[in-house]
Amino acid sequence: MNTVETVYLGELRTQATHVASQNSIFTDAPVDNQGKGEAFSPTDLVAAALGSCMMTIMGIEARTLQIDLSETKISITKIMAANPRRIAEIKIQFDFPKHLDLSESQQKHLINAARNCPVSKSLHPDLKENLVFNF
Repeated sequence: MNTVETVYLGELRTQATHVASQNSIFTDAPVDNQGKGEAFSPTDLVAAALGSCMMTIMGIEARTLQIDLSETKISITKIMAANPRRIAEIKIQFDFPKHLDLSESQQKHLINAARNCPVSKSLHPDLKENLVFNF
C-alpha cells in the first residue's frame, strides 16, 4: 500500500495525501525558484520533517524517563546552497519549558535520541545539522 499519493496541481503546486489518514498538505515552489511561496516548499518539508522526527524520538525517550516534554518549541531554519541547488544546512533550536528540571543525564539521553532520529540518519552526510538545546 502507498504511504503518500501526490497530485501535481499546476503552477508549481502539489497536493500530497497521507493514504492511511487522508490528511493532505500542499507544496509550492519558493519565490526564489519561480514559485509563489504560498505553502511549504518541498525542502521546507524536509527541514520540518527533521525537526518533527527529532522531537518525536525525544518524546519516546522522555516517556521512558517519565518526563513530559509538552510545550517544547522548535525553531527551524533551512539554508540553501547552489550548484547544485540543495539544502546545505538545517538549524534547529529546541526550547524546553522552563518548569522542567532535567538532570545532566536526562539531557544527554534526549540529545542522543534527537541525533539518532530516522530522518537525520536518512539525509546526506554533507547536510549540516546545527542543533541547539535550551533546557
